[in-house]
Amino acid sequence: MNTFNRILNLPSLLDKKSYFLFGPRATGKSFLVQQQLSQIAVILNLLRTENYLKLSSAPYLLEELILAQMRKNPTQLIVIDEIQKIPLLLDEVHRLIEERHWKFLLTGSSARKLKYGHANLLAGRARSAELFPLCWQEIPNFDLTHYLQWGGLPMIMDSDSPKDDLISYVNTYLYEEIQAEGFTRNLPAFTAFLQLAAHTSGQVLNYSNIASDVGVSVPTIREYYQILEDTLIGFTLPAWTKSKKRKSASSGKFYLFDIGVTNALNGIKKIEQPSNLYGRAFEHWIGLELRSYLSYKRIHEPLTFWRSQQHHEVDYLIGDISAIEVKATNHIKNDDIKNLMILAEEKIFKKYYLVSHDPIRRVTNNILCLPWQEFIAELWSDKIS
Repeated sequence: MNTFNRILNLPSLLDKKSYFLFGPRATGKSFLVQQQLSQIAVILNLLRTENYLKLSSAPYLLEELILAQMRKNPTQLIVIDEIQKIPLLLDEVHRLIEERHWKFLLTGSSARKLKYGHANLLAGRARSAELFPLCWQEIPNFDLTHYLQWGGLPMIMDSDSPKDDLISYVNTYLYEEIQAEGFTRNLPAFTAFLQLAAHTSGQVLNYSNIASDVGVSVPTIREYYQILEDTLIGFTLPAWTKSKKRKSASSGKFYLFDIGVTNALNGIKKIEQPSNLYGRAFEHWIGLELRSYLSYKRIHEPLTFWRSQQHHEVDYLIGDISAIEVKATNHIKNDDIKNLMILAEEKIFKKYYLVSHDPIRRVTNNILCLPWQEFIAELWSDKIS
């Protein structure tokens, strides 16, 4: 089994304040908690039937359960795993933060019940962090081809049969969890939508087309996308609309949280270079790295993309700092930097990058063209943003 050195340092996060820690199923939240906090915290897992039954019927027993464990492990730090299972516990957590001055780590794989169930979100007494699939810096001997095919879930990275395990993950965690949580009553329509969401991952959102293909209304499709965001299965990349020289398109793009899951939903058996599939997966991966980097480093800059109404497009923008175009080509041509040069006319961004498989590092028209290996290394060395 591989050892993955996760970037997220929970003891450091919790040094001054309580935290919510959200992340999709199987990204390794419970493992990380055990690895980093088992010796210094009381841990209550709501997936354990005993804890769930006792606390769901009597949330006020939380303090009693914690104190019982503190007799064995004196501490001021408490972890409640899968907090979305019993949102009412947050009232007790709020009280205990105020009265006992305890710190809490509250983990979850879905924010939906918390957001729409009028749960007590602790009114600023807890910050939020996210755990994503494994990123480049966390994987020893990183293999891009393997990653673009199978993604970054730890259980898939360790698997001797990633294809079978990805299919199991999709069936168990995606379809069954959505059904079990009662997020939608029309599971066949949602299943068709989920496959379309995977097929159009990374493309500009067109709710009308997807609604027509699935056979439901546009408001229903919007709700389905919100379900994917709330359950952390995907995220919307907003459009950058500050352009003054060219009118920008305002529709966002939607990405699933993991490339392997995207491929499994799409029935993609092999990602080969060169191909459109490879190019899309490569662009998707760079976006996931940027998203993980900004979150783990606590850099509060928006990640967006730019598309003009004349269809000029740049893949990723970090705040008003960096513009990043991604190409899967082995040989950069002048046409590959055209959109970055057009965006540069706005005179807003400080840095412009073209990331590709071209092994030669060079600067063209103030655009730094980097092999992907160098770009990713410089990203995680804090040289990009």
